[in-house]
Amino acid sequence: GNMVEWCLPQDIDLEGVEFKSMASGSHKIQSDFIYFRKGVCFGLACFANMPVESELERGARMKSVGILSPSYTLLYRYMHFLENQVRHQLEMPGHYSHLEAFYDDKKGVLPDSKGTPNSQQPVHWLPSIHRYMYPEMKITHPAGCMSQFIKFFGEQILVLWKFALLRKRILIFSPPPVGVVCYRVYCCCCLANVSLPGLGGTVPESKPFFYVNVADIEILETEVSYVACTTEKIFEEKRDLYDVYVDNQNVKTHHEHLQPLLKINNADKEKYRRLNDQRQMLMYSQEVGEDCSSCEEDLFILFFMEQNNRIFQTLMEVSASQDKTLTADHARGMGLDPQGDRSFLMDLLEVYGIDVMLVIDNPCCT
Repeated sequence: GNMVEWCLPQDIDLEGVEFKSMASGSHKIQSDFIYFRKGVCFGLACFANMPVESELERGARMKSVGILSPSYTLLYRYMHFLENQVRHQLEMPGHYSHLEAFYDDKKGVLPDSKGTPNSQQPVHWLPSIHRYMYPEMKITHPAGCMSQFIKFFGEQILVLWKFALLRKRILIFSPPPVGVVCYRVYCCCCLANVSLPGLGGTVPESKPFFYVNVADIEILETEVSYVACTTEKIFEEKRDLYDVYVDNQNVKTHHEHLQPLLKINNADKEKYRRLNDQRQMLMYSQEVGEDCSSCEEDLFILFFMEQNNRIFQTLMEVSASQDKTLTADHARGMGLDPQGDRSFLMDLLEVYGIDVMLVIDNPCCT
């Protein structure tokens, strides 16, 4: 099995991290990177696999080198260092001087399991994704990570958007490599950003768990909302752990009341068309040199944030009005399909505790 061979500080609780930092099935690939969650911290590890002539190691030496931080937003800065170090550890096992120097240079105070600092020194927390403010949400991704996400899921991103906004437990399955799937977790979380003040004090935070395995089952059983990915097919059978299961491009749910949300309606198609039109305009403006500052990630995040803000702005205005009546015209004004998005709207009102009366009738059957 996996084991932790070295760490600093030596008294830190790393139980289970040896399985989080090396995805199940990684022996079949040469290299990978992996984002994961450990308690209140986030980790980034780089994995590499090297053939060796050793019976003891069964012909292959596999290692991961990783770091933990209270926030995942800056971990990407150290990807290159970790990639170099895992190669170094494969070729010269047991030489930790570079890692010691790195730790001495970067070390901070990690929170303990209760989420409080474990010494008197100050901790500088970075806001994580549930703070709903987009500038602090950077994570590394290869150029075109967002466009890959859109190309991979196509119109299905509108289905994922609704589930993310409803704070459902979303589990993404894929065989290794898992690095690109961790980016899908991140992109999925970006779909649910809202920047309106005073919204959702009682709403569960949408937690990016990144990579999870069977060792995380106990933790996932207690979560009411998360987005995660796994390489372990066994999770599909554990239906009590998730609401939405994503297998490659196939998005499914075993909850009957969520089934209507899997259908792409006309309003979804229109949103997808607008998103693609904006992407085309961005690419054109970059080609002609008009605009080099904006990038596809910004466009993607802002597109969904504006959409979400419009929905919640309307809902809050209606809830503050005298008759509190939400009509088909309101739904259309929010960019939703009055009929196709009826069950989505009802769920949204319940999850966010918004007091309005929905008067959109179901179409009569003929």
